[in-house]
Amino acid sequence: MRIAVLDVTGHPLPLLKGLPRVGEQIISWLSPALPDCVFRWYDIEENGEDLPNLGTFDGLILSGSEHGVYDATPWNGPVRTLLLNCKAAGKPVFGICFGHQMMADTFGGHAENAKFGVVVGARKFDFGEVSHDAHVWHKDQVTIIPPGAIITASAPYCPVGALEYDFPAASVQFHPEYSEFQLCEIFTRARNHFLTGAEVDGAIESFSKTDVKSDLMAQETATFFRKYLS
Repeated sequence: MRIAVLDVTGHPLPLLKGLPRVGEQIISWLSPALPDCVFRWYDIEENGEDLPNLGTFDGLILSGSEHGVYDATPWNGPVRTLLLNCKAAGKPVFGICFGHQMMADTFGGHAENAKFGVVVGARKFDFGEVSHDAHVWHKDQVTIIPPGAIITASAPYCPVGALEYDFPAASVQFHPEYSEFQLCEIFTRARNHFLTGAEVDGAIESFSKTDVKSDLMAQETATFFRKYLS
């Protein structure tokens, strides 16, 4: 099983020197639940790496990003095309945060800058009859659900917290790949750079009120890929 991890998150230096990259974090989060899988990290945003060819992977993960689906990045159109090609080929795709928004926007829904503004820290999401705390960092949200998709998680501020499609695709608005330690370090360094002091203080305070599991959604995501790739 070969899974391509598309990393479309920037990593400004020297601000974030020494911290793991998002693609690496995704692999560290999911690989224990998929020990038989070969992961390939594609550094799209920071180093301009080319997108993979459809025949070089069996499944795809699209990361978060500081960009929105409406931004004219060099890779925006090619990523949309790759997502549509994955759908046509029946290859499973999993999206995180921006990936969640980009998939919805590409597959017939819509994502946009939400009225809640920047939400950062940890929040509780409802998954049917159970709830889980999850790390969040976003300003955009899915506002129109694509045809054939169903909502599988939500929060009071985020009605479309996770989606499952009627083809091999699923996504989450939150960040299961981040640890509290990593986020605290990023927030501390990012104060008055790309987060305000109030946003940083509120985010760190939210951690004391929540309990985010280190393997949040890992087994469920592994089951999703195995469903289509076994």
